[in-house]
Amino acid sequence: MIRYRLTLRIGVLLALAFATAGRADVAAAKRWIDKEFQPSTLSKDQQLKEMEWFINAAKPYRGMEINVLSETIPTHEYESKVLAKAFEEITGIKVNHQVLGEGEVVQAVQTQMQTNRNLYDGYINDSDLIGTHSRLQSAVNLTDWMAGEGKDVTLPTLDVNDFIGKSFTTGPDGKLWQLPDQQFANLYWFRYDWFKRPELKKAFKERYGYELGVPLDWSAYEDIAEFFTVHVKNIDGVRVYGHMDYGKRAPDLGWRMTDAWLSMAGASSKG
Repeated sequence: MIRYRLTLRIGVLLALAFATAGRADVAAAKRWIDKEFQPSTLSKDQQLKEMEWFINAAKPYRGMEINVLSETIPTHEYESKVLAKAFEEITGIKVNHQVLGEGEVVQAVQTQMQTNRNLYDGYINDSDLIGTHSRLQSAVNLTDWMAGEGKDVTLPTLDVNDFIGKSFTTGPDGKLWQLPDQQFANLYWFRYDWFKRPELKKAFKERYGYELGVPLDWSAYEDIAEFFTVHVKNIDGVRVYGHMDYGKRAPDLGWRMTDAWLSMAGASSKG
């Protein structure tokens, strides 16, 4: 019985990993380098050298099609409409990059893992599933794959350690199960000027027994929220609160709690 395995590679890096080709065309590579792949940290000569590597590595796979599914956001729409076309023209491999709603992507991933039926060759999905991939072993372990079976079709200049957010796609086993493609960055700001006011610093220390500052754990975060919301209440004639965030009903509220609030307040976990 053949066991289908999910291949979780991200955007154009899915293509880099497979590096498959047909109708390989250096002229096409030059056109894309000139009109689309700018600006770049690489010179055009260096870019062309990499494109030539793709073309050569892709020769055994001419005519192949790869099916990829991702969530409908601008980043992935660009990959679907622009980068997939570039990859096909340069290597000859057709990437059918479909974009659907987030729930449909998660459902497809779950269905493929549960049934072992190959719906797509690759998914761009949330790194929240990293624990599932590591436990079930139903996805391709990229660390071992790129060093072993996939070595000949892994770009030699691919610097995995240069990826921002790699820790979020590395399982508890230390293996890389996904490559970061894009990230929703949650930024939380605090009123530095309030934290420096002598009267507020004095009142906070008298009440809680330590200096007012950026919280290092969840208890301190709660103390600061309570201090400004319940005890300070008004600053310069304006009602203030110790913590504010939007409360619209949405799936990402849970992620904001686990990925942002808890992690920045000292409750993060390696898994």
